Amino acid sequence: MIDKTKFYINGEWVKPLKENNFNVINPSTEESYAQISLGSKEDLDLAVEAAKNAFGSWAFSEVNERISLVEDFISLYDKRASDMAESISSEMGAPIKMATTDQVT
Repeated sequence: MIDKTKFYINGEWVKPLKENNFNVINPSTEESYAQISLGSKEDLDLAVEAAKNAFGSWAFSEVNERISLVEDFISLYDKRASDMAESISSEMGAPIKMATTDQVT
């Protein structure tokens, strides 16, 4: 089973402050294939605070730096497209081709 119970906050993967795990069911097979954390208000507050703090440096960074970071993100997104399509297919029960063409690209 895929374990996705941590959150990416302030540049690192952290455990939720309060455990609130949830099994994700593949509707095609009706089997659990992943476990996620639903998080808590406190987890959300930490993430929002980190985002607010990051915005200060982002907002005043050079345009070329921001463009470069967005281009890096697009490149990473493209490299992981098949992984995202597989995840969407499992989560939604959609055929892989549909998940790829309609959801990822």
